[in-house]
Amino acid sequence: RVVVLSNTNRLHTTYWPTNYPEVHAAADQVYLSQELGARKPEPAIYQKVLDAEGFDASDAVFFDDNADNIKGAQAVGITSIQVTDKSTLPDYFAKQPC
Repeated sequence: RVVVLSNTNRLHTTYWPTNYPEVHAAADQVYLSQELGARKPEPAIYQKVLDAEGFDASDAVFFDDNADNIKGAQAVGITSIQVTDKSTLPDYFAKQPC
C-alpha cells in the first residue's frame, strides 16, 4: 500500500491532479496535515497515519527529502529513508528481498 503524507491543505491538492497526475495514480491514499491536525515532523502525525492504515511502525517505510521529517518518523519506529536523488527509491527497493 502506498500513501502520501503532505504538509499541505486541500486547496493546494487541487493543483496536483492536473500538474502531477502520477501522485494520485500511485497513491492508495493521500493524508494532509490540515486534516490530521498535526504536521511533519511531529511524531503524532506519523502515528495518526499508522492508526488510520492499521499498520504497526515496523511494517512501514517512510521516504522524505527533509532530514527533520525522517527523524520524526523514526521517533515512532518507522524505517525512514532520506531521499537524496532520483535513485534513492529504486536503489532501496532493489536491495529488498522478493
